[in-house]
Amino acid sequence: MFDVREKPNQVQRALLVGVYQEKAQADEAADLLQELRELVSTLGIGIVGSVLTRVAQTHARYLTGTGKAQEIIDHAKELQADCIIFDNGLTPAQQRAWEKDAQIAVIDRQEVILDIFDQRARSREARLQVDLARMQYSLPRLKRMWAHLDRQGGGGLAARGEGETQLEVDRRLARERVSRLRAELAEVRKQRGTQRKERLKEGLPHVAIVGYTNAGKSTLLNRLTGADVLAEDKLFATLDTTTRRFTLPDGQQALMTDSVGFVRRLPHDLIESFKATLEEALLADFLLHVVDASDERVYQFYETTVAVLGELGAAEKRSLVILNKCDLIKDAAWKAQLERHFSDAVMISAHTGEGIETLMLRLNEMLYDRVVRLSLRVPMTRADLLALIHREGKIISQEYDGNDAVVQAVVPKRFALKFEPFVVPAPVVASAPVASVTR
Repeated sequence: MFDVREKPNQVQRALLVGVYQEKAQADEAADLLQELRELVSTLGIGIVGSVLTRVAQTHARYLTGTGKAQEIIDHAKELQADCIIFDNGLTPAQQRAWEKDAQIAVIDRQEVILDIFDQRARSREARLQVDLARMQYSLPRLKRMWAHLDRQGGGGLAARGEGETQLEVDRRLARERVSRLRAELAEVRKQRGTQRKERLKEGLPHVAIVGYTNAGKSTLLNRLTGADVLAEDKLFATLDTTTRRFTLPDGQQALMTDSVGFVRRLPHDLIESFKATLEEALLADFLLHVVDASDERVYQFYETTVAVLGELGAAEKRSLVILNKCDLIKDAAWKAQLERHFSDAVMISAHTGEGIETLMLRLNEMLYDRVVRLSLRVPMTRADLLALIHREGKIISQEYDGNDAVVQAVVPKRFALKFEPFVVPAPVVASAPVASVTR
């Protein structure tokens, strides 16, 4: 039998299989099979071929019909494949049936994604989340994972009946492991909640980056905040949530959080396990929805992210679409089409920096109601207030009149009351892209 936890190290030559029912689904099925190819390649597994097949109806034993199943098995043997990978989800019974007849490992898209997450998770929270999702996935497949399941456990003098089978023991141990993981994850989430409360006390506006995997989210975070998050041209290059502070053009400080990327047919167990991480998107003031503008599948990727956000309850969250990787677009007509379709989006290249200045100005607009512009006369004895402006806001102009500093400044609204005793009527100035306070 085959242990799902060891496959990435064992498998070297995989045959990919996609199954669909309706003729209208053919193009989408082909596209998903291509995405599976990218996912499998991310694991370092060689791909020796692919099969896309249509069935009139799905079959309980193989998903496909018996004849088609044998045809796929023969093709795998001809190609000397040591694994068959389905783009579709397989039930535990279907996996067992395929492995019994093919005598090689047979896995599905969900297991591939779990293996990728298992390789990429670094933080304790991400590791716990991945382990929990894997255990929940593996529990109904225990019969497939162990070769010794027919052994009986000893009963002892007080025992009744035949005793506990090894399968029952393994299932009990697996359930206990799931319970421990949930308890550990609850503790980590509690710690994350405490950290989140501390950030909320600061009152800083919060922006969350969401999007399809490999859209350039981590590269954008690095560009805007100076972070050094791993950013590679790979699916799910990083799974760990990262939050960094950055400064907007109007001087106000804000927080930006990078989140795990989404993918079509993202396993439900993973969505559940990573909900604590993705809660950052729910609690943010608004979202930056990053899409890869150079990929012809941009519309499908956009809709997938919107659908997952809907599952998380964040579908109505205020957001700004970012058309990333514009430096890779060579077709002017394609670029124009995207700009028409995403009429309110900002086109950038997080890699080269193109469009970043425009994006920063749009971020200012999105947080327009979080700052005020003040005219102040601050005595030099209150140098602490001037230091506060420098630290949390922006000084537009500063002059000195005797022992007072006459200042035009932009400050976050949460600090407005501190400056109220020193506000003076504002002079007539050109309009600025921030809010004003009328006194």
